[in-house]
Amino acid sequence: MKGDLFSSEHMVRPAVAPGMTVENAKCVRYTVHGEMMARQGAMIAYRGKLQFERKGQGVGGMLKRAVTGEGLPLMAVRGQGEAWFAHEAQNCFVVDVEPGDEFTVNGRNVLCFDATLSYRIATVKGAGMTGGGLFNSVFSGHGKLGLVCEGNPLVIPVSPQYPVYVDTDAIVGWTTGLQTSLHRSQSIGSMLRGGSGEAVQLMLQGEGYVVVRPSEATPQKAGQH
Repeated sequence: MKGDLFSSEHMVRPAVAPGMTVENAKCVRYTVHGEMMARQGAMIAYRGKLQFERKGQGVGGMLKRAVTGEGLPLMAVRGQGEAWFAHEAQNCFVVDVEPGDEFTVNGRNVLCFDATLSYRIATVKGAGMTGGGLFNSVFSGHGKLGLVCEGNPLVIPVSPQYPVYVDTDAIVGWTTGLQTSLHRSQSIGSMLRGGSGEAVQLMLQGEGYVVVRPSEATPQKAGQH
């Protein structure tokens, strides 16, 4: 069989080590040797001897989705083999979480992660006006975290002298050491869209990095699969 489709650009590369790698811009490959975690519905293909278990709807079985507070169901993948994960052709990235780090991320951006990582649900105080509160998942421990993002994310440095203000619908996540609070401001854009003229942003202060997606519209299908 010949043609561009069968070129090296699209051909799956041989696995070289267990764990998570970026297969291409839209897909993450996980070489499973034991157990890993993924969002339900995100697996697009697999090979080998793998078993799948949907996690329950209780504590530890779901990641809270920011803004709406809806749950993101998870599944455990166990055994020996390879699995490929993607979500609506969004761009994929891998974050290395090291001991002592904490990475706070919007649940809708989580694709898969090492079972060695632990996570907890955190809320931004005073965020009730955003519709159910502003929920995020805080990852810690040691391992890799696979993320998806509509478009190419922006990584903005935050310093004590220069806090960063982010639209609550556009936030992907932020690193250890940043303090968050809600900031209200008058917005010409909000007024032009027929709103009250008041906009709410998440203000991040301290020293670290904030990750933002290049869209402020909440994805309609996020977390539905």
